[in-house]
Formats: sequence, C-alpha cells, structure tokens
Amino acid sequence: MTGRRIRAAIVGSGNIAELTHVPALRAQGDRVDLVAAVDIDAERVKAFCERAKIPNAYTSPGEMLEAEHPDLVHVCTPPATHVDLVVRALEAGAWVLVEKPPTLSLAEYDRIEAAERDGGPYASVVFQHRFGSAGKHAAELIGSGELGRPLVALCNTVWYRPQEYFDVPWRGKWATEGGGPTMGHGIHQMDLLLAMLGDWSEVTAFADRLDRVTETEDVSMAVARFENAAMASIVNSVLSPREESYLRVDLTDATVEVSHLYGYENTDWTFTPAPHVADQARIERWRTPNGEERSSHQPQVRALLDAMERGERPPLSGAQGRQALELITGIYQSAFTRQPVRRSEITPDSPFYQTLHGDTPGWAPGTSPRDKESRA
Repeated sequence: MTGRRIRAAIVGSGNIAELTHVPALRAQGDRVDLVAAVDIDAERVKAFCERAKIPNAYTSPGEMLEAEHPDLVHVCTPPATHVDLVVRALEAGAWVLVEKPPTLSLAEYDRIEAAERDGGPYASVVFQHRFGSAGKHAAELIGSGELGRPLVALCNTVWYRPQEYFDVPWRGKWATEGGGPTMGHGIHQMDLLLAMLGDWSEVTAFADRLDRVTETEDVSMAVARFENAAMASIVNSVLSPREESYLRVDLTDATVEVSHLYGYENTDWTFTPAPHVADQARIERWRTPNGEERSSHQPQVRALLDAMERGERPPLSGAQGRQALELITGIYQSAFTRQPVRRSEITPDSPFYQTLHGDTPGWAPGTSPRDKESRA
C-alpha cells in the first residue's frame, strides 16, 4: 500500500467511533481517506457522517464492503457483533481495527485468526495503553533487564458504575458483553500488565456479585504467576467510589508505577530506584521516555498504518491481541471452578474456551443465582 492513501471505513456510529476513532484517523493526515460509515440505524449513520464529514453512509456492512473496497475497517459496534463483522471484513480483503473486547470468547477470537492471511489482511485489537510514550518506555526497560528482574506486580481497575448502568438491557449480560468488569473494564490495564511482564503461567481467582443486580460479576480478584516467575495481584471492580487505574511493578532495581483513570501521560508514571541503585544518570534515563505521547487510539492507528504499508502483522494482532482475553478466560475459569488454572489448560475442549461463564450453574444464563451462603 506504499505510495497511496489508505481507504478507511467505520462500522458503528456511537460515541467511541465519533469521539475517538474519527479523530485518530483524521490525525493521520493525508495517509488516510475516511470514505464510509455503517450503522443499522439509517438516520443515525446519516447524521454521524454529516458531523464527521464522511461522504458515504450505509446500513449494511456487506454493501459497504462491496461498494467501497476499503483497505481498513474500524469495528466500533457492541462486542457480540465483533467476530462476524471482523471476519467478513478480512474475507473482503480489508485490514481491521476492532474495539475491546475483541470477541466474547477464545473460540471466536480463533475464528478471526483463521480468516487472516500471511502478509495481510490482519485484525488488530484496540489496546491503546501500550502506545503511550511512558508505557512503551516502561515495557522496554523491563524487557531489556535495565530495571532488574520483575518480582511483584499490582494491577487494579477499581471503577464505579451505579445500578442504573446495568439496567440498560444489553449491559451485564454474557451474550452481549461477554463478562463483567473483568472483561469490559479491567481488560486494558491487564493488557498493559502483560506488555510489561509477558505471558502468565497460572492464575487463582474469585469473582462475585457483591452489590449490583447483574448476570455477570461486579468484582473479581486474582493472583497470577508469570512465566518469568513474577507474581501479580489483579483487582477488577465497578463498586469503588474513588476510581483509579493503577499498575505497579516491583523489580530488583526499581519500582515502576502509573496511576490514572482512562488514559495516562508521562507525568502519571513514577520510577523509584532501589536503595542500592546510586547511579543518577541511569535513574534519569528511567524517568525520561522518548517523546510525550498520551496513551490513546492515535498512536495505535499510526502503528497499524505503518504495518499495513509494510505488509507486516501489526501490533496487538494474532497471539499478542489474544493475550488479555486468554488471561481473562483463566480468571473466570478459576473463579467459577474454584481451582487454580494453568494457561496450558485453556484448550478448545474447555467449556470456558467457548464461553466465559463455562456453563457454570449460578453464572450461566438461565441458571439460578447462588445465594450468599454458597458464595461464602
């Protein structure tokens, strides 16, 4: 695709498309032509296109793909619709950027991987926290061994959503959201944890409905061991009045921390040297990321376009895009079976590979909610 403008289309015309994806594409300048948008609501997509100055509005993804032949499709629809839309776009020859969570299960994600072709098209998942300059810097420092050996980590997504949030018919449902805060809220912070520590090997978890009336959980807590032997505590909550997204990694030579809510800047990160580290020039290098870029969709879109132009697999596609969903699957499986789960155990013959509730009584749709005594 080198030497010509990339034709892009957006499927879904909600707030995430208008407030995030359109600006991220426009920020790429003359690299991209935003040629079309799709939504099942004709009036809504027409109004969206008028506001965003997109020339062509469609109510059918198939019609749009056939008429416009886009090079890139942004999928910004509810999670339950992702897999079919992504596969259809890939089969039409378009690369894809899909919002989180990418799919409702690993089985669905593997359908996407099967539709990719060597050299493209590929599907990439929106995990924008990997692309802020400070986050990239921290991951590179840890990966290179510059901060020593990783030992202990904390990964907290503690947010607040009132009952009214879950009273919207499609929220808090396995069939439409895939899960609760573990899936829909904590996924970004867990992906950043994985960027810093690599693959996990074993997880033990709890999940419950402590306060909200919802089909899924409203809180989960997990302890994960990573392949590098580091251990992490992971908390996902929608019950927390003081909201925070917090990630901390303690290594032999330093502690790395970031505290933010929905996105970070360089100033949200701290690097604390261990007492035995006295080299001030080294410490200053830790605290000086290359550039000043907030975590956002814009740098991820830029990286995706770069990969398209080179005909290479983009970041957060394939195995890398699967990482967070795999950890989430392990958390649910451990919480609902009340057993530790090894990463190697999550195979296609596991019920949790097909659906995150794993057909567990009291959690699967249509089964009776468990009482407080059974959750104790």
